[in-house]
Amino acid sequence: MIPIARPDVGAEEIAAVTEVLSSRMIAQGARVAELEGRWADYVGVPHAIAVGNGTLALMAIFGGLGLGPGDEVITVAHTFAATANAILSTGATPVFVDIEPDTYLIDAARIEAAITPRTRAICPVHLFGLVADMDMIQAIADRHGLVVVEDACQAHGATFRDRPAGSFGHGAFSLYATKNMTTAEGGLITTHDDRLADWLRLYRNQGMRSRYAFEILGYNYRLTDLAAAMGLAQLEKLERNTARRCRIAAVYDEEFRDLPVRPPVVPDGRTHVFHQYTLDVGPRRDAILADIRAAGVGAEVYYPLPVHRQPYILERGLHAELPITDEVAARTLSVPVYPGLTDDEQAIVVEAVRAAVLAHAGDEAPVGAERADSLPASAVDPGVPSNPGAGAIAR
Repeated sequence: MIPIARPDVGAEEIAAVTEVLSSRMIAQGARVAELEGRWADYVGVPHAIAVGNGTLALMAIFGGLGLGPGDEVITVAHTFAATANAILSTGATPVFVDIEPDTYLIDAARIEAAITPRTRAICPVHLFGLVADMDMIQAIADRHGLVVVEDACQAHGATFRDRPAGSFGHGAFSLYATKNMTTAEGGLITTHDDRLADWLRLYRNQGMRSRYAFEILGYNYRLTDLAAAMGLAQLEKLERNTARRCRIAAVYDEEFRDLPVRPPVVPDGRTHVFHQYTLDVGPRRDAILADIRAAGVGAEVYYPLPVHRQPYILERGLHAELPITDEVAARTLSVPVYPGLTDDEQAIVVEAVRAAVLAHAGDEAPVGAERADSLPASAVDPGVPSNPGAGAIAR
């Protein structure tokens, strides 16, 4: 079985972790500080704070903003549940708006209708490696005095008008095993806010600035030097691995261009880092998925039941009508796009997808607008030409 994801872990990570083990200084220390500095430089912000995972990154940000009962945060339901859970952890309420039918990202045109006197923040999710429309989102936030929290857990290195994900508002990144950059488990927060950064460093260290002096209520959200050493090795590979993901995506674009599917859409002015390569294959998605898996390919659905349909959300009375979210959840699937995927393995994936889609052809076209014509060159590495069929749209 070709898996949906396979971490790129090799001699560099083994050597880096071994060096930390040999030093006997294995908890949060110099390697964590180095990773934080390197990531802040990479994103172009003054502060990066390492924590134990991406969920904790979001929880810490919302906690640092002082959210509580009665506050609202506008976000999407087409996401991993941690986005909403982090909001709920403060006592605040997630308010779900629908997504764009082609990018699967928050539809910024719907945000203002969801703003109330209780709204404190907007949390766009840069899903699958593509940044949301930050021009429009930031303009709305500025007009209404709201904070922007970027769920960039899947968007390491993705850009919007040459600005990296995590550089617009307060950013949360995941370093989980399957992410484009991993420490097995881990997270990073990025921010321009000096006060918030100071609070976060206290909060993730049990409220301590110096040993046993507890200035605030805090918790152990720390990352270890073992994990950070792995993260530093991964950061060295990030650009190379992103370029490889883009080349794999470009091959898929070409191979699937004659099929009745919608490949990933990359709007002008953005780059996609392809944490996932997601196809809208139509209403026969489940049958197509079963055929692809039967052919030995680990395709997956992200996410089969949107957050607003989850029982724990419904029992809290957080009802939302999100027809595009529901339809996308019923029609899309993702195929392997990890950098270690070989050309031979990709050929197997291509054949499995083509056979499955053609076996169930004749159903309706992908949801939303017609398929666009081309992927902008900025979405792939400079040595790879743009491919017809990837779907560029202007924003």
